Amino acid sequence: MDEFAAMSGISRPTLSKYFNDPTSVRSSTRQRIESALADVDYRPNMYAINQNRRMTNNIGIVVPYLADPFFAEIARVMEQHVIDAGFRPVLLGSHGLPSQEIENLDNLRLVKPAGVLLAPLGRTSELDRIADFCADVPTVFFDANIEPLGEAFSGSDNMQSIGLIVDYLCRTGEPPVFFEMKTPSNPNAYKRRNAYVAAMERLGQEPHLVQVEGEGWDFENIGFTGAQAVLSSRGLPSNTLLCSNDRLAIGLLAAAYQLGFRVGQGEGCALRVAGHDDHPFSRYTCPALTTVSQDYSAIATRAAEVLFGIIESGHRPDQKLESHFEGRLIMRGSA
Repeated sequence: MDEFAAMSGISRPTLSKYFNDPTSVRSSTRQRIESALADVDYRPNMYAINQNRRMTNNIGIVVPYLADPFFAEIARVMEQHVIDAGFRPVLLGSHGLPSQEIENLDNLRLVKPAGVLLAPLGRTSELDRIADFCADVPTVFFDANIEPLGEAFSGSDNMQSIGLIVDYLCRTGEPPVFFEMKTPSNPNAYKRRNAYVAAMERLGQEPHLVQVEGEGWDFENIGFTGAQAVLSSRGLPSNTLLCSNDRLAIGLLAAAYQLGFRVGQGEGCALRVAGHDDHPFSRYTCPALTTVSQDYSAIATRAAEVLFGIIESGHRPDQKLESHFEGRLIMRGSA
């Protein structure tokens, strides 16, 4: 910047003021600066600038697994909101690993973000390290909540959405059993388990949990392997299975096909299968998967807007702000 000031004949303080906010200098001065910038193709070193700022226009977006189309889609919506609001998105995936989740947060510290939108791993997250980060950086959680950390949370109303699909399945056939991982990775799974039990009891039905082994985020494989064992035993108390998420259901559908079970409603069908999330692939399974949609756009938009409000006000809320969005029943061929 010193060299550019000498070349352009504009003082270094004026240039610094311009780079922080172009509208803060007179229009005639701004034109001189921008003309000189074009002549030399000068660009400021944002990493160096960040060292001298308390925070920047960077906003981190951290998701558990970028290869999952669910998280890729919700991150895409958030990224566009961040760009439209004049911030710079920094998108990172944790690969389902607690160590990578913490490394992502540590790397974000280096660019001094104005705030972070975080979908945590949940059960396996290093809570103390995340708490330290949240104390330093305004953080809004989405998809999965960690109480009492962060300024806000935006996600689905699992009690409403599971109640909605349990009611539908009971009305249209045998009451469902709940197909899930014994030790889920995502906190939503525990909420959906409790919501299923509550919904079945409300309808006067006996809840049945079918819990399969598996760790991590390879849900399709866990669903496939677990369903092979469950379906082979032919010991299910119902022909209807409600899966904790669509990715488990996709694995279950593959296992049912391999074992010769026809899925759907009507003559010749042995099973009904439903899921939760309206995963982008759920409409393309065979048969297409009945599910409950999460409102991707509303969840992403609310999380981003709350974070922008906190950044612009310069004040963190006294109480954590929580937004829970209702799901919508998507009826397809599997149930």
